[in-house]
Amino acid sequence: MNQRRSPTIRRRRLGVELRRHREGARVTIDMVAERLGCSTSKVSRIETGHTSASPSDVAAMLTIYGVPDAVTRELVQIAREARQKGWWHPFSTVLTGAYVGLEAAARSVRTYESQVIPGLLQSEAYAIAMIRAARLGDSDQQIEQRVRVRMERQSLLIQDDPIDLWVVLDEAVVSRPVGGDEVMRDQLARLITTARLPNVTLQILPFAAGAHAGMDGTFAILEFEEEGDADVVFTENATGGLFLEKVEELGKYISIFEAIRTSALPPEESIGMIEMLVEEPLWKSKRRVSGSI
Repeated sequence: MNQRRSPTIRRRRLGVELRRHREGARVTIDMVAERLGCSTSKVSRIETGHTSASPSDVAAMLTIYGVPDAVTRELVQIAREARQKGWWHPFSTVLTGAYVGLEAAARSVRTYESQVIPGLLQSEAYAIAMIRAARLGDSDQQIEQRVRVRMERQSLLIQDDPIDLWVVLDEAVVSRPVGGDEVMRDQLARLITTARLPNVTLQILPFAAGAHAGMDGTFAILEFEEEGDADVVFTENATGGLFLEKVEELGKYISIFEAIRTSALPPEESIGMIEMLVEEPLWKSKRRVSGSI
């Protein structure tokens, strides 16, 4: 059993199992809602993992479906675990969606970023500068909370059972001085150190690669240990993001990632490029374009 299983992944797994048993018993959502005395939307949200279910509701559902007692006990226990609070719960006011909870349970993450260093690799100073620029309406307290979540997430890379992380960064990410010269140089040095961890692979997609498969936007592919936990793609936007779980969607993004990593510099060359940028950053180059030639 994966020790990093989070309440989010428990809730997601429970929903999948409840839906499977309901469909196997040929029971409709309307029938379940009527028996439980609740709305159909509540049943639907439980099955999609968007809301937690009480152990008593789970037991009642499984009774309707005629599920054996042993299976019922197992799923009721999962329901109890799904209602526990993850470490990120105190920061729920600044979190949108379920990404942090899913990431906490993932076996591996493959991600492409075109604008910013991924949260798992950010220095605190870089995170502050980035969030302050991107979240114009946030208070100082909200920014502090977002940064704290980001720093807590990074323990996934160094704990006893670390996550496998494969990152491809567009060259633009390491060429833009977020936070200014000193902050960005420190961030690049941090990238080099982290990229040498055995569970981290980092590649740079250079400008010279030209047009490439990832030009439609950034994304992360999260893979899970247990067969019953379906992998998922997350595409981020300003209001949160979108989770894609269909087999064809997942396959498309896996193909995109494979094409991007093939076009990118190999890991050692990527680290070498970042080391060069620490010494001679592009943002200080006399050849840069700054509105005039």
